[in-house]
Amino acid sequence: MSRVNERELEWTEVKRERTNFKRKKLASAADFDDIGASLYELPPDASSWPYHFHTGNAEAMYVLSGTGALRTPDGESRIEAGDFCGFPADPDGAHRLHNDGDEPLRYLAVSTMRDPDVTVYPDSEKIGVYAGSPPGSDDERVVSGYFRRGDDVDYWEDES
Repeated sequence: MSRVNERELEWTEVKRERTNFKRKKLASAADFDDIGASLYELPPDASSWPYHFHTGNAEAMYVLSGTGALRTPDGESRIEAGDFCGFPADPDGAHRLHNDGDEPLRYLAVSTMRDPDVTVYPDSEKIGVYAGSPPGSDDERVVSGYFRRGDDVDYWEDES
């Protein structure tokens, strides 16, 4: 059995323009590789990772406290403590969370941990490619990078 208490973990922070959150990587701290699980906290007027979906890994979140707006392909909807949201590994799973309340928004995010994976960012028309370890893993990757979708080349270009 793998076990860790979130009180034992330090927060890591990500701050970049609208993206601003704290995170505790629970599954990683418990040496559990099959499922990803992280505790997130978004301060008021902050957002989670940019709007995206995965092609290889499903994600879900359970709201512990606070309120916010969840953007999906269907538009924005209100979320609050007790809400569970699932995001399939396809374009229907695109999502981004924004804390538009006055209190911190805390939620548990879980995901499958399949390798390889491609993450698609519809707003910026980018893709992220990961092989060797899935997104969220601390393990070394064989291939990793972000590319504009328009950078596509023919299969035979520069090949002999």
